Amino acid sequence: MKIFNAKIYTMDSKGTVIENGWIEISDGKISKVGSGTTQVSSADTDAGGRILIPGFIDAHTHLGIVGDGVGFESDDCNEQTDPVTPHIMAADGINPFDRCFEEARSRGITSVLSSPGSANAIGGVICAIKTNGRKIERMLIKEAGIKFALGENPKTAYNDRDETPVTRMATAGLIREHLSKAKKYAEDVLAYENDNENNDLPEFDAKLEATLPLIKKEQKAHFHCHRADDILTAVRISKKYDLDYVLIHTTEGHLIADLLAEDGACAVVGPLICDRSKPELANHTIKTAAELHRHGVTVAICTDHPVVPIQYLPLNAAAAVKGGLDYDEALRAITINAARIAGISDTVGSIEPGKDADIQLYSSDPLDLMSEPELVMINGELIINNLH
Repeated sequence: MKIFNAKIYTMDSKGTVIENGWIEISDGKISKVGSGTTQVSSADTDAGGRILIPGFIDAHTHLGIVGDGVGFESDDCNEQTDPVTPHIMAADGINPFDRCFEEARSRGITSVLSSPGSANAIGGVICAIKTNGRKIERMLIKEAGIKFALGENPKTAYNDRDETPVTRMATAGLIREHLSKAKKYAEDVLAYENDNENNDLPEFDAKLEATLPLIKKEQKAHFHCHRADDILTAVRISKKYDLDYVLIHTTEGHLIADLLAEDGACAVVGPLICDRSKPELANHTIKTAAELHRHGVTVAICTDHPVVPIQYLPLNAAAAVKGGLDYDEALRAITINAARIAGISDTVGSIEPGKDADIQLYSSDPLDLMSEPELVMINGELIINNLH
């Protein structure tokens, strides 16, 4: 099928906007993108000049892991019995039947990273998923990384239990200890694979095994960090262990934007619409994303759902625009930038041939509070169609 007569914000590397564009969809993928007149049939859709953009992507949520309005029974975000749990998987806690998935789709959010929480120094495996489906294996795009946390959250969680870590030093120490063991484990596995006659396969360790993709740079380390010193600790640890890393929240990133740019960091900022609910949020401002971008840091914007409900992702991007971020960059922060940071830009995040047909149509500003998509597709499947 084709969607034609659309103003297409491709979100490609050139920032191409096609004023009178069309896309062709085949087997759930975008097969062609073009401009001008094209041959159409009765099965095709006239966009009527509307704005066509990729589905929105939220690069940091707990969607489906914290159930909506249920309380403890449906809160599987934090396994708060052990500060180091890299082997647990968000996929095992996600409930695809949570109504918040529908609310995500209703606002054009087609992909998210759903993550374990931040009570633990190492929290578990993050899943990149589509927001449509009933079976997590079919929704899964990839296992995107491992969650780490610095600052107040681990301190508070384990101080209440009278266990370690109760300081920033201990939190970082636990992370370093585990990463050192994981690097040695990876070296021993490689030595056995290269020469199994003279080397023994190390005894299986679920926690270390789960960390191997991180050590091999097949996944990223996602560091929850608000305060500037915690952000720089995340960078320091990542450099020491040669990790691909993502800074999550980055609340005081505007204070060290130049330093983060020097280190080639990327940041997920947000949520922007929230209160200063704890000491490390004292310097929260909607200007952070703009300041980071001004210095050359790649920025995505998140809701941290359910901290801010998932459907308000575009509103958080609009808040960043009010804080000085260029409008087009705000769109990128919830499409292609989010995809790149999440490591899923090969399949989603822009309107380009070969990518999944995750798209949406608007007759007004996509970031406006009053806007809603009139058409939403995920993997080429029509989820919302209010054009007729």
